[in-house]
Amino acid sequence: MKDVQKFVGLDVSKDTIAVAIADPGRGEPRFHGTIQNKPEDIRKLMKKLGNPENLLVCYEAGSSGYGIYRLLLSMEIECLVVAPSLIPKRSGDRVKTDKRDSIRLAQLLRAGELTSVWVPDEDHEALRDLIRARHDAREDLQSSRQRLIHFLLRHEIRPPQGVRNWSVKHREWLKQLTFKRAAHRIVFQEYLHTINEVEDRMKRIEDQIHEEALQSEHAPVIQALQTLRGVAEVTAVTLVAEIGHFSRFSSPRQLMSYAGLVPKEYSSGSSRWQGSITKTGNSQIRRSIVEICWSYRHRPSLKGELLKRQEGQDPEAKRIAWKAQHRLHLKYHRISAKGKGGKVAVVAVARELLGFIWAIACFIEDKQGSKLNVA
Repeated sequence: MKDVQKFVGLDVSKDTIAVAIADPGRGEPRFHGTIQNKPEDIRKLMKKLGNPENLLVCYEAGSSGYGIYRLLLSMEIECLVVAPSLIPKRSGDRVKTDKRDSIRLAQLLRAGELTSVWVPDEDHEALRDLIRARHDAREDLQSSRQRLIHFLLRHEIRPPQGVRNWSVKHREWLKQLTFKRAAHRIVFQEYLHTINEVEDRMKRIEDQIHEEALQSEHAPVIQALQTLRGVAEVTAVTLVAEIGHFSRFSSPRQLMSYAGLVPKEYSSGSSRWQGSITKTGNSQIRRSIVEICWSYRHRPSLKGELLKRQEGQDPEAKRIAWKAQHRLHLKYHRISAKGKGGKVAVVAVARELLGFIWAIACFIEDKQGSKLNVA
């Protein structure tokens, strides 16, 4: 850390920023005041506080994004974006105000008790926004479909026996439905129209995801990850968007912890207890990984879409992917044989799969870095 003379805590809200300053030593931090959450006001404040090299600033990660971080970086001011869930809490403290929060941030920053989050560059952030827009659209689609199904059930209208919901036959059956009352006809048509609109939105987003997977600077890692069973294009882009640079993790264990897939642990003296996974960390990664791991129930094989995705990919990535198939398939059935099948086995497989993902991604990143250095 540089020879910092002022530790600045910012409690950022939509319209205002509460500012507190802690000087070196053990003195109490002081509340500086509240400013408007505008770039020009932030610039003015920082110039008033002193030389950029003598300032260290922090604020909590949240809906405000990384604009303040990038602004301060352009002013050559060191800034930390802090993980809110890892801020130490005082037992019995029941008063929360912007002023108190900013003072507490300045105090903890000076003490070195804050944990910063990884700040993505603008390309990574754009990719992340695209992936999360797809996730939102997918949730909207599920809700829209449920509304229509429940509407039909209320009127005791059920699909024919053996027809799966939202299959081609199911959609043909929906087109043939008629209602006596005009009100019911309108409701049905609007529900169906909403579903079609969301599906069109999903397709537009997925088309752009496909472009990013082929053309963006992250394309080599995205393509290499698709050599793994279950990791199709959307999942690969999700992992790259949410994780960023895989090599920033020194070991697979750190990536597993980042995804919240490591078990809880309470150890004291000779006693040691481990529970379910922590679920602290990036939920997008955790959700995507667990979802695809059901495919490892099946025997290792190379066929269909997986074989197509592996065409032209690096031999080392394909070797790691094939090793993953064998190892994770055995792991799933070994855990299932102990009577802990289903979700428990899949979560265990997901945790280990992240290790293989880390290995492939780091290999490709190192390879790309070597090419850039040679060039």
